[in-house]
Amino acid sequence: MKKFIILFIAAFYFIGSNAQEKQPNVLVFYIDDLRAELGCYGSETAITPNIDKIANDGVMFNKAYVQQAICAPSRMSMLTGLRPETLGIYSIFTPLREVHKDIVSLPQLFHKNGYKTISIGKVYHHGSDDKNVWSTYFEKEPNSYLKPENIMLMKRLKEEGVKQLNGPAFENADVADEGYKDGRAAKYAIETLRKLKDDKFLMFVGLSKPHLPYNAPKKYWDLYDKNDFKIPSRKKPEDVYRLALSPWGELKAYSNIPKEGDLNDDLTRDLIHGYHASISYIDNQIGKVMATLDELDLRKNTMIIFVSDHGYKIGEYASWCKQSNMEIDVRVPLIISRETDYKKRVTGKTSDALVESVDMYSTLVDICKLESAPISDGKSILPVLDNPTKKWDDAAYSVYARGKNIMGVTTTDGEWRYTEWRNSTTHEILGAELYEHKNSLLSYENVSGNLVYSKVEKRMKKLLEVQFPRDGTPFLQNDIPRNK
Repeated sequence: MKKFIILFIAAFYFIGSNAQEKQPNVLVFYIDDLRAELGCYGSETAITPNIDKIANDGVMFNKAYVQQAICAPSRMSMLTGLRPETLGIYSIFTPLREVHKDIVSLPQLFHKNGYKTISIGKVYHHGSDDKNVWSTYFEKEPNSYLKPENIMLMKRLKEEGVKQLNGPAFENADVADEGYKDGRAAKYAIETLRKLKDDKFLMFVGLSKPHLPYNAPKKYWDLYDKNDFKIPSRKKPEDVYRLALSPWGELKAYSNIPKEGDLNDDLTRDLIHGYHASISYIDNQIGKVMATLDELDLRKNTMIIFVSDHGYKIGEYASWCKQSNMEIDVRVPLIISRETDYKKRVTGKTSDALVESVDMYSTLVDICKLESAPISDGKSILPVLDNPTKKWDDAAYSVYARGKNIMGVTTTDGEWRYTEWRNSTTHEILGAELYEHKNSLLSYENVSGNLVYSKVEKRMKKLLEVQFPRDGTPFLQNDIPRNK
């Protein structure tokens, strides 16, 4: 009898050990152009109950940063675990596989480890990258307009031979969620989950909103009163390098946006309204997908990652969109909610640890116990997920190139942001910026060179040179010219 009890206990622990070794499913909600304008992050305006629920079930990171505030390099960095300066790609014009044939991406690595891999919507910026690697691939769809007057406008522009076919910057057609593409992306995700419920999977659901144009069903616009939105200060940071902010040509390309000057208050409120409506629109799509996980009993063994490809400006600094090294552009929302089937997870916590999107590669390797993983520029943040108050990295780093000859390199320690604009070949410093962000996402005074902050600047300069040494090594440049 005693021998039987011992064997039973041994078997119990063996089964428990195996359960702990079980590889979880991974579902990534990859959002386009979303800053931390969410209820869970303290937004006073955004209505996001479904995303807030994910935060309540996981760990929300207050200081998560992307490696570059523009779509293509940022997404490549997360999907390969390599920084833009390692890849040598800094623009939206160069597909990853045009210059890097052998780098092992997340979908490739998961596939090698027996996972089904699914890409829905915008995952890579370039749909051609790894298109044939995914087990299931839904093409990202182009933007569409549904109001008759906008359909006619787009038809006319096409007939006139306009190359950049951009209609109005926003639309609010009275249609069902599936009328616009993110509703269809959620539908594809739900259908695919039903088919793969018995398989081990990595699924990326790439939602395009709140990227321009802010096209969302009318019911999401109706959640907000346009007049409730405050006009952001149009004050610009003082004494900044001439290329610190972009001229926001991305927004000016839309048909109802003036090509010169600041936007008036009425149009500004329309755009902020559209940005918020788009956020609530994707929030509801996320809620549908999460409800399906619960319905299929998949939530217990599925890890959820909610992340954006970069931050965004909606009028702050008299600027719009992203494309800078400012805090508001490189900081992103990041929420990770672990699977719950075999032991209690840390939930409903926030972390001030400095983490980077490039860390997601190593983190998934660690959590999913993936074999044959290549060396990554990031590192696993699993210890922070288990202990959100754990002391972590001293700094996070980003870059932004201005053409081939000028590279902006930046770092934050969580309270200060220091940026240098350098000659891409010689590392000669062309301009420097030091901003305080202890209590605010925005900072209007560049105190670089101010003797009062000389000790802070010296310390931040040392932090920057850890990642970007001025050793005379030119920045790797693999971008293909735009006209190729």
